[in-house]
Amino acid sequence: MPDTFKAILVSRDEDKKQSVTVTELTEADLMEGDVTVAVEATTVNYKDGLAITGKAPVVRRWPLVPGIDFAGTVLSSNHADWRKGDRVILNGWGVGETHYGAYAERARVKGDWLVPLPGGITAHDAMAVGTAGYTAMLSAMALERHGIVPQRGPVIVTGAAGGVGSVAVAILSKLGYHVIASTGRASEEAYLRDLGAAEIIAREELTGAAKPLAKERWAGGVDAVGSTTLANVLSMTAYGGAVAACGLAGGMDLPSSVAPFILRGVSLLGIDSVMAPKEVRIEAWQRIGRDLDLAKLKALSTTIGFDGIIAAATDIVEGKIRGRVVVDM
Repeated sequence: MPDTFKAILVSRDEDKKQSVTVTELTEADLMEGDVTVAVEATTVNYKDGLAITGKAPVVRRWPLVPGIDFAGTVLSSNHADWRKGDRVILNGWGVGETHYGAYAERARVKGDWLVPLPGGITAHDAMAVGTAGYTAMLSAMALERHGIVPQRGPVIVTGAAGGVGSVAVAILSKLGYHVIASTGRASEEAYLRDLGAAEIIAREELTGAAKPLAKERWAGGVDAVGSTTLANVLSMTAYGGAVAACGLAGGMDLPSSVAPFILRGVSLLGIDSVMAPKEVRIEAWQRIGRDLDLAKLKALSTTIGFDGIIAAATDIVEGKIRGRVVVDM
């Protein structure tokens, strides 16, 4: 008998009704790829929650092992860059959407999708960061490239108690920014201040219909919410400022106007973490090792086991999760 390992499988019947089961797979069941990895840690992102609950069409191949992130050790490789025993990270590339993902004890993927686990970061640490934190770093890098440095003024982080928001607050505060954290959970104020937020504002300040232009309040921002929240953030961004848009927890629409762009020279910076080039990924992970206080990962993360993934997926979609969820496999 071939060795088997645990996996979560999302399936759909002829009526397109989705089901989720815990099953056993073998390496013969895995999809094509030139590197096989022992998955040591993964995480539950908002996108993973949507995939498992079926609340949005994240899964585009049936059946599928979900999970868009993992960290682990190479078991075998036919790729020139990787050898047995190498420590690696994967984020995105359609894994957990069209290619079998992280919610199995083994994964087979293309070697070009992997990046090295930075020195000083464990697999558990890497998944406390995960796609959410990697996206937060990409957002911070985009603001820097646009000249939004701490001296320009405050920056806002929306959805600040969520996965992207929590890491963005921690990264930006360590880089010296005056961080304004927007959250709908007043009970999280102490948590956000511990991460480095200088000010906390209620989500309600950004949820009404946006004016074409409102009072200038920040030089830039990281938005993980979208919809009216992003529209309000743009309307309140100072002349020449920029906002990195990286999420859609509040909706995919953007009920804004051209006023911030043509009257204040504001820039909207799109952040894609799924298909980002390898050199950008490596830079982001190197920056994470340098510019994220790893001690804060304990404050912003919760650890569960494999058996807790499905329940955590439901909780994250319902807004019951604070920060990051790490799965030790």
